[in-house]
Amino acid sequence: MTNQFCLVMGQINPIVGDVRGNVKKIINAANQARDEFNADLVVFPELTLTGYPPEDLLLRAGLIKRVNKGLRKLKNKINGVGILVGHPEGVVGEELYNAASLIADGECIATYYKQRLPNYSVFDEKRYFVEGKEPCVVDFKGIKFGITLCEDIWFTEPAAQAADAGAEVILNLNASPFRQGKWQLREAEVKQRVAETGLPIVYVNLVGGQDELVFDGCSFVLSEQGIKIARAPAFEEGLFPIFITRQVNGRLLFKGELAEKRTELAMVYQALVQGLRDYIEKNHFSSVVIGLSGGIDSALTLTLAVDAIGADRVKTVMMPSRYTAQMSLDDAEEMADRLNVAHSVLPIDALFNQFLESLSDVFADKPADTTEENIQARCRGILLMAISNKTGAMVLSTGNKSEMAVGYSTLYGDMAGGYSPLKDVYKTLVYRLAHYRNTVSDVIPKRIITRPPSAELAPDQLDQDSLPPYEILDELLERYIAEDWCFEDMVAIGCDPEVVTRVIKMVDSNEYKRRQAPPGIRITGRSFGRDRRYPITSGYAVNSKMD
Repeated sequence: MTNQFCLVMGQINPIVGDVRGNVKKIINAANQARDEFNADLVVFPELTLTGYPPEDLLLRAGLIKRVNKGLRKLKNKINGVGILVGHPEGVVGEELYNAASLIADGECIATYYKQRLPNYSVFDEKRYFVEGKEPCVVDFKGIKFGITLCEDIWFTEPAAQAADAGAEVILNLNASPFRQGKWQLREAEVKQRVAETGLPIVYVNLVGGQDELVFDGCSFVLSEQGIKIARAPAFEEGLFPIFITRQVNGRLLFKGELAEKRTELAMVYQALVQGLRDYIEKNHFSSVVIGLSGGIDSALTLTLAVDAIGADRVKTVMMPSRYTAQMSLDDAEEMADRLNVAHSVLPIDALFNQFLESLSDVFADKPADTTEENIQARCRGILLMAISNKTGAMVLSTGNKSEMAVGYSTLYGDMAGGYSPLKDVYKTLVYRLAHYRNTVSDVIPKRIITRPPSAELAPDQLDQDSLPPYEILDELLERYIAEDWCFEDMVAIGCDPEVVTRVIKMVDSNEYKRRQAPPGIRITGRSFGRDRRYPITSGYAVNSKMD
């Protein structure tokens, strides 16, 4: 090798299925790395050409044809620098691999096939790929690089095979989605592989949102002693150089920059912004519209939207009923003013009365109940979707995970929308995020945060009239949903049996609602959707016992 080798971590944000666009992005990044850093090798994330996860696009032979064409273009167009890119390779339905290829000087020098295919949580790679069997070590400009892909690094064998085959450095291409605490787990696991192999590891991760997943980047390098040499920023697309020199004793010395580490709350907030921004931009929505209620959920949703795409592309609508408090009207208006978004007020009482009149014969002699409450929510849903249809603005649903879990929401009402930014955010976290955002700039009025939450669909209504306190509810939901605790387990640690029974029944009986909810950003280890797949029809009752 020359006196100094420049390896660049290409932390990019591809679009799933846009092979042509992704290839262009790779070429531009490679050329920039060559010209700006005199790069020798640019390492890109897993499945760079297709984006991740491509899901059932991988069942289309046409996608693989586009990938092969893209690989040929990379060979022809990239000069003066090597690239390591992820892509599918093989034949659909027969032997299709999750692969990574090192391309330089118009040639594919080496290709590695991923050995460990994740098939849990949001991952189902065994649906599409077959496992590779062999390590891949390639000598590129005097350094022997061992290539691995994402899940490989969570197991001992792939890295050990690369070390046994003579690797001096392990390159790990990733598409590792964000969730709370995930970056600490990644670094700990990679550090374990360093300890086992005695080799430095370069971990390059994807950045950007894809439907419900969001990727945080946070690419990093650990030395052979397990010391962090470099870390790329979270949620930032870019090129991050690592300079490698070989010492007299033959060891490799790495130098890079450490980006500032963000707090967990800051990471969660930025994940929500990134996921929302990319869903809007990648699906080509011109703007969004939000039903602003004067409550904390819609206030936080509005703040996320403005931070994601700017105030000029966000509009809000307050839709008061006879039960809406004046302070809700005032707080909604102040919230919109603080963020400088277009705001309108559309009362729903006339619509509500018309529905009641139309249903008067059907409802005769029947007392008022949640039916009337739901009609109000659906009046609002109709107005929002009409605005969306006429203007092209996507409706953002404002419900949180706590409400979604127990069904404290109305189908075709407040659940209406194209995307739900708070879908995986418990109510207690909503409050923490609101406080956090106000430390950046004071945008959410204090009264919105401190007043007791209410749906305002009935006289003097409060959430706590129908639900346990959110501190208790969220703790029970976390145990039941994320940790799979059963009724007996929760009662055994002192939880109120009646409250536990009630919460579990609400969660189980509202699966049908969640199936119809819009997509939203995943930030926990067990979100609703692909993470948690429960039957709608089920005889598994909370207190049922075997004979």
